[in-house]
Amino acid sequence: MHSLQAIKQRFGIISISPKLDRALDTAIRVAGTDLTVLIHGESGVGKEVFSKIIHALSPRKHNQFIAINCGAIPAGTINSELFGHEKGSFTGATGERKGYFETVDGGTIFLDEVGEMPLDTQAFLLRVLESGEFIRVGSSVVRKTDVRVIAATNVDLLDRVRKGKFREDLYYRLNTVPIRVPALRERPEDIFLLFRKFSNDLAEQYNIEPVQLDQEARKMMESYSWPGNVRELKNVAEQLTILAERRLIGPEDLLSLIPEMGKRQLPMIPGKDDDISERFHEREILYKFLFDMKNDLNHLKTLIFELVRQNNLEMPTGAGLKPMYTPAFLGEMQDTANRDAALPEESVPEYHDQPSNQPIILGRADDTYQKAEVVEENLSLVEMEKDLIMKALKKHNGKRRDAAQELGISERTLYRKIKEYDLPV
Repeated sequence: MHSLQAIKQRFGIISISPKLDRALDTAIRVAGTDLTVLIHGESGVGKEVFSKIIHALSPRKHNQFIAINCGAIPAGTINSELFGHEKGSFTGATGERKGYFETVDGGTIFLDEVGEMPLDTQAFLLRVLESGEFIRVGSSVVRKTDVRVIAATNVDLLDRVRKGKFREDLYYRLNTVPIRVPALRERPEDIFLLFRKFSNDLAEQYNIEPVQLDQEARKMMESYSWPGNVRELKNVAEQLTILAERRLIGPEDLLSLIPEMGKRQLPMIPGKDDDISERFHEREILYKFLFDMKNDLNHLKTLIFELVRQNNLEMPTGAGLKPMYTPAFLGEMQDTANRDAALPEESVPEYHDQPSNQPIILGRADDTYQKAEVVEENLSLVEMEKDLIMKALKKHNGKRRDAAQELGISERTLYRKIKEYDLPV
Protein backbone atom coordinates (compact mmCIF):
# COMPACT_ATOMS: atom_id res chain seq x y z
CA MET A 1 0.00 0.00 0.00
CA HIS A 2 1.41 3.38 -1.03
CA SER A 3 1.87 5.88 1.79
CA LEU A 4 0.18 9.27 1.58
CA GLN A 5 3.41 11.19 2.13
CA ALA A 6 5.21 9.24 -0.58
CA ILE A 7 2.44 10.02 -3.07
CA LYS A 8 2.65 13.73 -2.22
CA GLN A 9 6.39 13.77 -2.79
CA ARG A 10 6.15 11.80 -6.03
CA PHE A 11 3.53 14.06 -7.60
CA GLY A 12 4.68 17.34 -6.06
CA ILE A 13 1.58 17.89 -3.92
CA ILE A 14 2.08 20.55 -1.25
CA SER A 15 -0.58 20.20 1.43
CA ILE A 16 -1.19 19.60 5.11
CA SER A 17 -4.97 19.80 4.76
CA PRO A 18 -6.98 16.88 6.16
CA LYS A 19 -9.63 17.47 3.48
CA LEU A 20 -7.14 17.00 0.66
CA ASP A 21 -5.63 14.00 2.46
CA ARG A 22 -9.05 12.30 2.45
CA ALA A 23 -9.41 12.89 -1.30
CA LEU A 24 -5.93 11.49 -1.93
CA ASP A 25 -6.62 8.47 0.24
CA THR A 26 -9.75 7.69 -1.81
CA ALA A 27 -7.77 8.00 -5.05
CA ILE A 28 -5.07 5.63 -3.76
CA ARG A 29 -7.62 3.05 -2.66
CA VAL A 30 -9.54 3.03 -5.95
CA ALA A 31 -6.44 3.08 -8.16
CA GLY A 32 -5.94 -0.69 -8.10
CA THR A 33 -9.44 -1.34 -9.51
CA ASP A 34 -11.08 -0.71 -12.88
CA LEU A 35 -13.97 1.24 -11.34
CA THR A 36 -15.04 4.46 -13.02
CA VAL A 37 -14.17 7.56 -11.01
CA LEU A 38 -15.88 10.97 -11.09
CA ILE A 39 -13.77 13.81 -9.69
CA HIS A 40 -15.72 16.85 -8.46
CA GLY A 41 -14.05 20.21 -7.91
CA GLU A 42 -13.84 23.82 -8.98
CA SER A 43 -11.68 24.91 -11.87
CA GLY A 44 -8.02 25.12 -10.90
CA VAL A 45 -8.02 22.74 -7.91
CA GLY A 46 -5.90 20.08 -9.66
CA LYS A 47 -8.39 17.43 -10.78
CA GLU A 48 -6.08 16.21 -13.54
CA VAL A 49 -3.36 15.46 -10.97
CA PHE A 50 -5.76 13.05 -9.26
CA SER A 51 -6.43 11.28 -12.56
CA LYS A 52 -2.69 10.84 -13.11
CA ILE A 53 -2.26 9.46 -9.59
CA ILE A 54 -5.01 6.90 -10.17
CA HIS A 55 -3.48 5.83 -13.49
CA ALA A 56 0.08 5.68 -12.13
CA LEU A 57 -0.94 3.43 -9.25
CA SER A 58 -3.17 1.17 -11.35
CA PRO A 59 -2.32 -2.07 -13.24
CA ARG A 60 -2.65 0.01 -16.45
CA LYS A 61 0.29 2.28 -15.51
CA HIS A 62 2.48 0.94 -18.35
CA ASN A 63 -0.18 1.65 -20.95
CA GLN A 64 -1.21 4.98 -22.42
CA PHE A 65 -2.89 7.80 -20.51
CA ILE A 66 -4.65 10.65 -22.29
CA ALA A 67 -6.49 13.72 -20.95
CA ILE A 68 -9.32 15.18 -23.03
CA ASN A 69 -11.13 18.46 -22.35
CA CYS A 70 -14.68 17.81 -23.53
CA GLY A 71 -15.54 21.51 -23.35
CA ALA A 72 -12.77 22.43 -25.79
CA ILE A 73 -13.87 20.08 -28.61
CA PRO A 74 -16.64 21.34 -30.95
CA ALA A 75 -19.89 19.39 -30.76
CA GLY A 76 -19.67 18.47 -34.45
CA THR A 77 -16.30 16.73 -34.16
CA ILE A 78 -16.24 15.26 -30.63
CA ASN A 79 -17.72 11.92 -31.76
CA SER A 80 -14.99 11.58 -34.36
CA GLU A 81 -12.31 12.55 -31.82
CA LEU A 82 -13.46 9.99 -29.27
CA PHE A 83 -14.63 7.09 -31.44
CA GLY A 84 -13.01 7.70 -34.88
CA HIS A 85 -14.59 7.94 -38.35
CA GLU A 86 -14.58 6.26 -41.74
CA LYS A 87 -13.46 7.84 -45.00
CA GLY A 88 -16.16 10.01 -46.54
CA SER A 89 -18.37 9.90 -43.44
CA PHE A 90 -18.56 13.72 -43.45
CA THR A 91 -17.12 16.66 -45.32
CA GLY A 92 -13.38 16.73 -44.83
CA ALA A 93 -13.09 13.05 -43.86
CA THR A 94 -10.49 12.19 -46.50
CA GLY A 95 -9.47 8.99 -44.76
CA GLU A 96 -10.33 6.76 -41.85
CA ARG A 97 -9.24 7.80 -38.37
CA LYS A 98 -8.95 5.98 -35.08
CA GLY A 99 -10.54 7.67 -32.06
CA TYR A 100 -9.09 7.98 -28.56
CA PHE A 101 -11.02 4.97 -27.26
CA GLU A 102 -9.38 2.85 -29.94
CA THR A 103 -5.81 4.19 -29.65
CA VAL A 104 -5.75 4.11 -25.83
CA ASP A 105 -7.00 0.52 -25.66
CA GLY A 106 -5.74 -0.96 -22.39
CA GLY A 107 -4.98 2.44 -20.90
CA THR A 108 -6.82 5.28 -19.17
CA ILE A 109 -8.83 8.19 -20.58
CA PHE A 110 -9.40 11.28 -18.46
CA LEU A 111 -12.53 13.19 -19.59
CA ASP A 112 -12.34 16.68 -18.12
CA GLU A 113 -15.44 18.92 -18.09
CA VAL A 114 -17.59 15.91 -18.90
CA GLY A 115 -20.69 17.99 -18.16
CA GLU A 116 -20.12 19.88 -21.44
CA MET A 117 -20.40 16.69 -23.52
CA PRO A 118 -23.30 16.70 -26.08
CA LEU A 119 -26.24 14.40 -25.40
CA ASP A 120 -25.61 12.14 -28.41
CA THR A 121 -21.98 11.68 -27.37
CA GLN A 122 -23.18 10.83 -23.87
CA ALA A 123 -25.18 7.93 -25.31
CA PHE A 124 -22.08 6.59 -27.10
CA LEU A 125 -19.99 6.96 -23.93
CA LEU A 126 -22.59 5.11 -21.87
CA ARG A 127 -22.41 2.17 -24.28
CA VAL A 128 -18.61 2.06 -23.99
CA LEU A 129 -18.78 2.10 -20.19
CA GLU A 130 -21.40 -0.68 -20.04
CA SER A 131 -20.18 -3.05 -22.75
CA GLY A 132 -16.84 -1.73 -24.02
CA GLU A 133 -18.35 -1.40 -27.53
CA PHE A 134 -18.31 1.59 -29.87
CA ILE A 135 -18.91 2.39 -33.54
CA ARG A 136 -16.89 4.80 -35.66
CA VAL A 137 -18.71 7.72 -37.26
CA GLY A 138 -19.98 6.57 -40.68
CA SER A 139 -19.41 2.88 -39.91
CA SER A 140 -21.68 -0.01 -38.96
CA VAL A 141 -18.96 -2.21 -37.55
CA VAL A 142 -19.03 -2.65 -33.77
CA ARG A 143 -15.58 -2.47 -32.23
CA LYS A 144 -14.35 -3.38 -28.75
CA THR A 145 -12.06 -1.50 -26.39
CA ASP A 146 -10.75 -1.93 -22.88
CA VAL A 147 -10.34 1.56 -21.47
CA ARG A 148 -10.69 2.86 -17.94
CA VAL A 149 -12.57 6.16 -17.77
CA ILE A 150 -11.89 8.85 -15.18
CA ALA A 151 -14.20 11.84 -15.53
CA ALA A 152 -14.10 15.26 -13.91
CA THR A 153 -16.52 18.16 -13.63
CA ASN A 154 -16.61 21.64 -12.14
CA VAL A 155 -20.41 21.93 -12.36
CA ASP A 156 -23.26 20.25 -10.52
CA LEU A 157 -24.10 17.31 -12.77
CA LEU A 158 -27.29 16.50 -10.86
CA ASP A 159 -28.52 20.02 -11.62
CA ARG A 160 -27.77 19.44 -15.30
CA VAL A 161 -29.63 16.13 -15.08
CA ARG A 162 -32.69 17.96 -13.72
CA LYS A 163 -32.44 20.46 -16.58
CA GLY A 164 -32.24 17.67 -19.16
CA LYS A 165 -28.67 18.52 -20.22
CA PHE A 166 -27.02 15.39 -18.87
CA ARG A 167 -28.17 11.78 -18.95
CA GLU A 168 -29.14 10.43 -15.55
CA ASP A 169 -28.01 6.89 -16.34
CA LEU A 170 -24.61 8.16 -17.47
CA TYR A 171 -24.25 10.22 -14.30
CA TYR A 172 -24.71 7.19 -12.05
CA ARG A 173 -22.46 5.11 -14.29
CA LEU A 174 -19.66 7.67 -14.02
CA ASN A 175 -20.21 8.35 -10.33
CA THR A 176 -19.25 4.85 -9.22
CA VAL A 177 -16.51 6.27 -6.99
CA PRO A 178 -16.85 10.04 -6.37
CA ILE A 179 -13.82 12.07 -5.28
CA ARG A 180 -14.30 15.67 -4.21
CA VAL A 181 -11.21 17.89 -4.40
CA PRO A 182 -11.58 20.79 -1.92
CA ALA A 183 -11.25 24.37 -3.13
CA LEU A 184 -8.24 26.39 -2.00
CA ARG A 185 -10.38 28.57 0.30
CA GLU A 186 -11.39 25.39 2.16
CA ARG A 187 -7.77 24.65 3.06
CA PRO A 188 -6.23 28.02 4.01
CA GLU A 189 -3.41 26.22 5.84
CA ASP A 190 -1.98 25.30 2.42
CA ILE A 191 -1.98 28.80 0.89
CA PHE A 192 1.31 30.00 2.36
CA LEU A 193 3.04 26.68 1.64
CA LEU A 194 1.96 26.75 -2.00
CA PHE A 195 2.94 30.39 -2.41
CA ARG A 196 6.39 29.71 -1.05
CA LYS A 197 6.79 26.67 -3.34
CA PHE A 198 5.78 28.59 -6.49
CA SER A 199 7.93 31.58 -5.59
CA ASN A 200 11.02 29.51 -4.84
CA ASP A 201 10.64 27.45 -8.03
CA LEU A 202 10.44 30.53 -10.21
CA ALA A 203 13.27 32.30 -8.36
CA GLU A 204 15.49 29.27 -8.86
CA GLN A 205 14.59 29.09 -12.54
CA TYR A 206 15.58 32.73 -13.18
CA ASN A 207 18.32 32.91 -10.54
CA ILE A 208 16.70 35.68 -8.51
CA GLU A 209 15.88 36.09 -4.85
CA PRO A 210 12.46 34.66 -3.89
CA VAL A 211 9.89 36.96 -2.32
CA GLN A 212 8.66 36.69 1.27
CA LEU A 213 5.31 37.64 2.82
CA ASP A 214 4.99 39.74 5.95
CA GLN A 215 2.37 38.80 8.53
CA GLU A 216 -0.31 41.18 7.24
CA ALA A 217 0.14 40.03 3.64
CA ARG A 218 0.00 36.40 4.73
CA LYS A 219 -3.26 36.97 6.64
CA MET A 220 -4.70 38.79 3.65
CA MET A 221 -3.86 35.90 1.33
CA GLU A 222 -5.29 33.32 3.72
CA SER A 223 -8.52 35.33 4.00
CA TYR A 224 -8.99 35.74 0.25
CA SER A 225 -11.51 33.43 -1.46
CA TRP A 226 -9.25 32.48 -4.42
CA PRO A 227 -11.93 31.90 -7.08
CA GLY A 228 -9.21 30.63 -9.46
CA ASN A 229 -7.87 28.28 -6.78
CA VAL A 230 -4.30 26.93 -7.08
CA ARG A 231 -3.93 28.20 -10.65
CA GLU A 232 -4.68 31.75 -9.53
CA LEU A 233 -2.33 31.48 -6.55
CA LYS A 234 0.49 30.31 -8.82
CA ASN A 235 -0.07 33.28 -11.14
CA VAL A 236 0.06 35.70 -8.21
CA ALA A 237 3.24 34.12 -6.84
CA GLU A 238 4.94 34.33 -10.22
CA GLN A 239 3.89 37.94 -10.80
CA LEU A 240 5.14 39.03 -7.40
CA THR A 241 8.42 37.19 -7.85
CA ILE A 242 9.13 38.89 -11.17
CA LEU A 243 7.47 42.32 -10.80
CA ALA A 244 7.77 43.26 -7.12
CA GLU A 245 10.54 45.77 -6.41
CA ARG A 246 10.83 44.66 -2.79
CA ARG A 247 11.50 41.12 -1.73
CA LEU A 248 9.34 41.48 1.41
CA ILE A 249 5.76 41.64 0.21
CA GLY A 250 3.23 43.71 2.15
CA PRO A 251 -0.54 44.17 1.78
CA GLU A 252 -0.13 47.09 -0.64
CA ASP A 253 1.83 44.86 -3.03
CA LEU A 254 -0.96 42.28 -3.01
CA LEU A 255 -3.64 44.90 -3.54
CA SER A 256 -1.78 46.23 -6.56
CA LEU A 257 -2.18 42.81 -8.21
CA ILE A 258 -5.51 41.70 -6.73
CA PRO A 259 -7.62 44.74 -5.71
CA GLU A 260 -10.43 42.35 -4.76
CA MET A 261 -8.44 41.30 -1.71
CA GLY A 262 -9.35 44.61 -0.08
CA LYS A 263 -13.07 44.16 -0.74
CA ARG A 264 -13.83 41.29 1.57
CA GLN A 265 -17.57 41.08 2.20
CA LEU A 266 -17.65 39.65 5.69
CA PRO A 267 -20.47 40.06 8.24
CA MET A 268 -19.81 42.94 10.67
CA ILE A 269 -19.33 41.85 14.26
CA PRO A 270 -19.58 44.91 16.51
CA GLY A 271 -17.22 45.16 19.47
CA LYS A 272 -17.97 46.38 22.97
CA ASP A 273 -17.41 50.01 22.02
CA ASP A 274 -18.99 49.78 18.59
CA ASP A 275 -22.76 50.15 18.84
CA ILE A 276 -23.48 51.03 15.22
CA SER A 277 -25.45 47.84 14.56
CA GLU A 278 -27.29 48.22 17.85
CA ARG A 279 -28.07 51.80 16.97
CA PHE A 280 -29.63 51.00 13.60
CA HIS A 281 -31.53 48.05 15.04
CA GLU A 282 -32.98 50.05 17.92
CA ARG A 283 -33.96 52.95 15.72
CA GLU A 284 -35.73 50.72 13.24
CA ILE A 285 -37.81 49.14 15.99
CA LEU A 286 -38.40 52.44 17.77
CA TYR A 287 -39.54 54.28 14.64
CA LYS A 288 -41.99 51.55 13.74
CA PHE A 289 -43.34 51.53 17.28
CA LEU A 290 -43.71 55.33 17.30
CA PHE A 291 -45.52 55.40 13.99
CA ASP A 292 -47.94 52.69 15.08
CA MET A 293 -48.52 54.33 18.47
CA LYS A 294 -49.04 57.77 16.91
CA ASN A 295 -51.60 56.43 14.47
CA ASP A 296 -53.42 54.54 17.22
CA LEU A 297 -53.53 57.58 19.52
CA ASN A 298 -54.79 59.88 16.79
CA HIS A 299 -57.45 57.40 15.82
CA LEU A 300 -58.49 56.96 19.45
CA LYS A 301 -58.66 60.73 20.08
CA THR A 302 -60.76 61.23 16.97
CA LEU A 303 -63.14 58.47 17.96
CA ILE A 304 -63.60 59.70 21.54
CA PHE A 305 -64.03 63.31 20.48
CA GLU A 306 -66.66 62.21 17.96
CA LEU A 307 -68.55 60.26 20.61
CA VAL A 308 -68.44 63.10 23.10
CA ARG A 309 -69.70 65.72 20.66
CA GLN A 310 -72.43 63.60 19.15
CA ASN A 311 -73.81 62.28 22.43
CA ASN A 312 -73.12 65.04 24.99
CA LEU A 313 -71.36 62.53 27.19
CA GLU A 314 -70.29 63.46 30.70
CA MET A 315 -67.90 61.29 32.65
CA PRO A 316 -68.52 61.41 36.42
CA THR A 317 -65.56 61.52 38.80
CA GLY A 318 -66.59 59.76 41.98
CA ALA A 319 -64.50 58.55 44.88
CA GLY A 320 -61.72 56.30 43.71
CA LEU A 321 -62.54 57.01 40.09
CA LYS A 322 -59.88 58.93 38.19
CA PRO A 323 -61.02 61.46 35.61
CA MET A 324 -61.10 60.06 32.15
CA TYR A 325 -59.88 63.27 30.60
CA THR A 326 -56.83 65.17 31.75
CA PRO A 327 -56.74 68.97 31.36
CA ALA A 328 -54.17 68.61 28.63
CA PHE A 329 -56.37 66.20 26.70
CA LEU A 330 -59.44 68.41 27.11
CA GLY A 331 -57.37 71.37 25.96
CA GLU A 332 -56.37 69.45 22.88
CA MET A 333 -59.98 68.55 22.27
CA GLN A 334 -60.87 72.23 22.52
CA ASP A 335 -58.14 73.10 20.02
CA THR A 336 -59.55 70.54 17.65
CA ALA A 337 -63.01 72.01 18.09
CA ASN A 338 -61.67 75.48 17.31
CA ARG A 339 -60.08 74.18 14.14
CA ASP A 340 -63.36 72.55 13.17
CA ALA A 341 -65.10 75.92 13.57
CA ALA A 342 -62.74 77.44 11.07
CA LEU A 343 -63.61 74.86 8.42
CA PRO A 344 -66.07 75.69 5.62
CA GLU A 345 -69.66 75.28 6.71
CA GLU A 346 -70.43 72.49 4.30
CA SER A 347 -67.54 70.41 5.64
CA VAL A 348 -68.66 70.52 9.29
CA PRO A 349 -70.89 67.57 10.20
CA GLU A 350 -74.26 68.08 11.80
CA TYR A 351 -74.52 67.14 15.48
CA HIS A 352 -77.69 66.70 17.54
CA ASP A 353 -77.99 68.11 21.01
CA GLN A 354 -80.37 65.47 22.29
CA PRO A 355 -78.81 62.23 23.54
CA SER A 356 -80.05 59.11 21.89
CA ASN A 357 -80.41 55.52 23.01
CA GLN A 358 -79.74 54.31 19.49
CA PRO A 359 -76.40 52.68 18.63
CA ILE A 360 -73.76 55.22 17.83
CA ILE A 361 -72.66 54.92 14.20
CA LEU A 362 -69.95 57.15 12.86
CA GLY A 363 -70.31 58.27 9.27
CA ARG A 364 -67.54 56.74 7.15
CA ALA A 365 -67.95 59.43 4.52
CA ASP A 366 -67.09 62.18 7.00
CA ASP A 367 -63.38 62.90 6.67
CA THR A 368 -63.38 66.11 8.70
CA TYR A 369 -61.26 64.74 11.52
CA GLN A 370 -59.01 62.86 9.19
CA LYS A 371 -58.10 66.21 7.65
CA ALA A 372 -57.49 67.70 11.09
CA GLU A 373 -55.30 64.74 11.99
CA VAL A 374 -53.11 65.16 8.92
CA VAL A 375 -52.59 68.82 9.72
CA GLU A 376 -51.59 68.28 13.35
CA GLU A 377 -49.36 65.21 12.84
CA ASN A 378 -45.61 65.75 12.99
CA LEU A 379 -43.85 63.28 10.73
CA SER A 380 -40.31 64.12 11.86
CA LEU A 381 -38.75 60.93 13.21
CA VAL A 382 -36.19 62.86 15.21
CA GLU A 383 -38.84 65.04 16.88
CA MET A 384 -40.97 62.00 17.68
CA GLU A 385 -37.95 60.26 19.22
CA LYS A 386 -37.07 63.37 21.25
CA ASP A 387 -40.66 63.68 22.47
CA LEU A 388 -40.85 60.05 23.54
CA ILE A 389 -37.53 60.24 25.40
CA MET A 390 -38.61 63.42 27.23
CA LYS A 391 -41.91 61.82 28.23
CA ALA A 392 -40.15 58.71 29.54
CA LEU A 393 -37.67 60.80 31.56
CA LYS A 394 -40.47 62.94 32.95
CA LYS A 395 -42.51 59.89 33.87
CA HIS A 396 -39.62 58.38 35.83
CA ASN A 397 -38.47 61.70 37.38
CA GLY A 398 -35.25 61.79 35.36
CA LYS A 399 -34.13 58.26 36.25
CA ARG A 400 -32.36 57.12 33.10
CA ARG A 401 -32.31 53.44 33.92
CA ASP A 402 -36.08 53.28 34.37
CA ALA A 403 -36.66 55.48 31.34
CA ALA A 404 -34.43 53.29 29.18
CA GLN A 405 -36.30 50.20 30.36
CA GLU A 406 -39.60 51.87 29.52
CA LEU A 407 -38.34 52.74 26.03
CA GLY A 408 -36.91 49.26 25.46
CA ILE A 409 -33.35 50.43 24.84
CA SER A 410 -30.10 50.21 26.77
CA GLU A 411 -29.13 52.88 29.29
CA ARG A 412 -25.99 53.60 27.31
CA THR A 413 -28.02 54.21 24.15
CA LEU A 414 -30.39 56.50 26.06
CA TYR A 415 -27.44 58.49 27.44
CA ARG A 416 -26.05 58.84 23.92
CA LYS A 417 -29.36 60.04 22.53
CA ILE A 418 -29.69 62.62 25.32
CA LYS A 419 -26.28 64.03 24.40
CA GLU A 420 -27.02 63.79 20.68
CA TYR A 421 -30.28 65.74 20.94
CA ASP A 422 -29.01 68.04 23.74
CA LEU A 423 -32.06 67.25 25.85
CA PRO A 424 -32.52 68.90 29.27
CA VAL A 425 -32.31 66.38 32.11
